[in-house]
Amino acid sequence: MTKSLKARYASSPLFGGNAPYIERLYDVFLTDPDSVAPPWREHFEQISNGADGEIAHRPMRQAAAVRRAAAQPASAVAGASSHQAFEKQAAVSRLIQTWSLRGHQTADIDPLGLMERHTPRVLELSHFGLTEADLDSEFSASGLAGTAAHTDMTLRDILALLERIYAGKIGADFAHVSRSKERLWLRERLESGLVAEILGDDEKRVLLASLTRAEGIERYLHTRFVGQKRFSLEGGESLTPMLEDLIQHGGERDVHEIIIGMAHRGRINVLVNVLGKSPEHLFSEFEGHYDPKAQPGSGDVKYHMGFSADVETPGGNVHVALAFNPSHLEIVDPVVEGSVRARQDRRDDKERNTVVPVLIHGDAAFAAQGVVMETLQMSQTHGFTTGGTIHIICNNQIGFTISDPRDARSTPYCSDVAKMIEAPVFHVNADDPEAALFVMRLALAYRQTFHKDVVIDLVCYRRHGHNEADEPAATQPIMYDVIRKHPPVRKIYADKLIEAGVVSDEDVQELSDRYRAGLDEGLLRTDKVISSAGNKFTVDWNLHREADWEKKFDTGVTGKDVARYAQAITGLPDGFKLHPRVARIIEDRRKMAAGEQPMDWGFAESMAYASLLDESYGVRLTGQDTARGTFFHRHSELHDIATGSIHVPLQHVSDSQAAFIVIDSLLSEEAVVGFEYGYSTTDPDTLVIWEAQFGDFVNGAQVVIDQFISSGEAKWGRLSGLTLFLPHGYEGQGPEHSSARLERFLQLCAEHNMQV
Repeated sequence: MTKSLKARYASSPLFGGNAPYIERLYDVFLTDPDSVAPPWREHFEQISNGADGEIAHRPMRQAAAVRRAAAQPASAVAGASSHQAFEKQAAVSRLIQTWSLRGHQTADIDPLGLMERHTPRVLELSHFGLTEADLDSEFSASGLAGTAAHTDMTLRDILALLERIYAGKIGADFAHVSRSKERLWLRERLESGLVAEILGDDEKRVLLASLTRAEGIERYLHTRFVGQKRFSLEGGESLTPMLEDLIQHGGERDVHEIIIGMAHRGRINVLVNVLGKSPEHLFSEFEGHYDPKAQPGSGDVKYHMGFSADVETPGGNVHVALAFNPSHLEIVDPVVEGSVRARQDRRDDKERNTVVPVLIHGDAAFAAQGVVMETLQMSQTHGFTTGGTIHIICNNQIGFTISDPRDARSTPYCSDVAKMIEAPVFHVNADDPEAALFVMRLALAYRQTFHKDVVIDLVCYRRHGHNEADEPAATQPIMYDVIRKHPPVRKIYADKLIEAGVVSDEDVQELSDRYRAGLDEGLLRTDKVISSAGNKFTVDWNLHREADWEKKFDTGVTGKDVARYAQAITGLPDGFKLHPRVARIIEDRRKMAAGEQPMDWGFAESMAYASLLDESYGVRLTGQDTARGTFFHRHSELHDIATGSIHVPLQHVSDSQAAFIVIDSLLSEEAVVGFEYGYSTTDPDTLVIWEAQFGDFVNGAQVVIDQFISSGEAKWGRLSGLTLFLPHGYEGQGPEHSSARLERFLQLCAEHNMQV
């Protein structure tokens, strides 16, 4: 052991009899450095980095050095403190660590106070060998909440700080995140942020104005259009300022587009207050006025409609779009992801920073609907990733009218399904709008830093029934007795600001009166929203409307072009070694191009794609085993059997060709078809194809076919060129794989909505 290492241990009280604990702590450090307290981490890192000269950079030898140092007799160390003192400090360090992982279980996240919250035994002092007698003793705070690594605090103050951070209005749930870099990043920003003043006075006044608008539109509709369905946001009004804040801070972080998918609840509020839909237009919809020129086709109910607008931010205009959504709640999730991916591809945004997907879920639907899991599972796959989605669960704690919310799922939280992809979750009390804004900013920063999904569980309530005409007290008498007596979040927050002297009673009343007057006049009171300005990435869909299906097009390819394309798709890089069966297919294609044998399906298909690519039309082909082809016929992606390298011939048709993308998808039909539909509605110049492994496998995507593909144009005027390949063959396998169920598609055909 070197002199410097001996000196360090000689000046430390953590010595001699503490060898077993230090050994265990160092073993933990070697496995996960961020799981030990910062002072210990710094100490061990100095050893690991060779600060002591002789210590080799190998865990076994490092550990041996620590053991030798720790095993020094206590008598050999001047000023060594007692073994008991060390054990107490170690216990406090473990206490701090455990609070960061389990504190969310005690957080005050339910605005109604009905949620059962039991303090886990692992957070009790006795679990760590500590007692109330230790509360006024000083210990190292281990860098808690940004304090210096060697800051001493009383245990009482440490506990108060832990409770403020981890047991307040935010439940930080990220112990399941396995990457220590991400976990440490989350912990540091959470702790340092929550001990600072989150908002300045000006921001607080902006927040109050946003809450006033959120409450104001709901109350106005409730009195003017009595009994009409609107799926109000009352009880969860904090969602509106959260979205407004996301847009403003997104603009500062180089976000140019935000695409939102959400079901019914709060949708009208978002349309008017966030995206700036004209109140006058909204009221005409409530009154049943219908302009066939503005909306050809059958139309849809007002709480399914989409909208888009440009919003001014400090970083420039941000285009915000709310996707059209059917009644099948979560089915919009993959559609939004596909639309976002297409927009990112159009911008050539390989880092996926500029277009951000936001999905707003209901608590019961997020926990129970399979398309949620399928969409989450796509989030980090190379063909479907969008660089991370911000999920917001509008958690009404009731689902529809379920008598016992525990019957809505089998997990402690409705957000737990997201833990399978290690998405961090922030449970937040919707009655604390400042906390809601804090977690929204943290979620955006995490998404932009790590390009992964993140979840905000906005725990709120539903002031009225499912659709305003419903009577929820019949099945939830206790909850709705509490709700009737519970003040809305705008009043709670206004009273807080009045008490703090940030605003006056007159200011609060003036905000409410001004917004109400604007609604009476049918005027917008959202000053950041401007009309959709468009930019160089905006698609002109007018070229594709009212297409003449009877018009004939010359789609032939010359023999000369076939020869050129064939040379491209049969050429191989130098030294590229194919599997013998694949080599035979490539050789056969050379013969087909030369006219020595008839063309087969795989060759003809490749020629069709090549001709489109050569004419600057992109091709995106996805499905299970699509690159090879389920029937071993396509081989649009070739593999070198010696090196495993991949060659995609159709990406080498010409120097000026469009993009060819072929993707072997995850084993999903519903989410992948939804994704491809969303992609196709955003990029008309790309042939977007989904291929079923067998034709009848498309059954799993029937909701997408019914709610989007066959009816999206009639309901919402949304055009899609999505193509479905449904291969099947009569091979003696019975009805299982001998029919693509085309009768279902034919029954859906009307008014040129689909071609079969």
